[in-house]
Amino acid sequence: MQPLYTALKVNNEIELCDIYTEESKTAIEKALLKNRISYFLKWPKKKFFSRRKCFCTLCINDNSKDIAEEIINKVCEENNFQVRFMMKKAENEYL
Repeated sequence: MQPLYTALKVNNEIELCDIYTEESKTAIEKALLKNRISYFLKWPKKKFFSRRKCFCTLCINDNSKDIAEEIINKVCEENNFQVRFMMKKAENEYL
């Protein structure tokens, strides 16, 4: 007899998009929570000469990327926010 969780895929987080403002982060978070999509935010380390203007990076499970992308696009269109979709595998710093 195998445990129920054996077939589950783990460590499949992706960096979905870069968010540039606090207001857009708050609106996107509310929309994702309303639709029961779990996420986590990666905060970039500030570097003195960095040109990257990213506020934070939104990471989600690979299984919910399609619906999350749809929700984020809808929020951004309604509020005229800008995000940059990356959809690349998240690097786990804790492993």
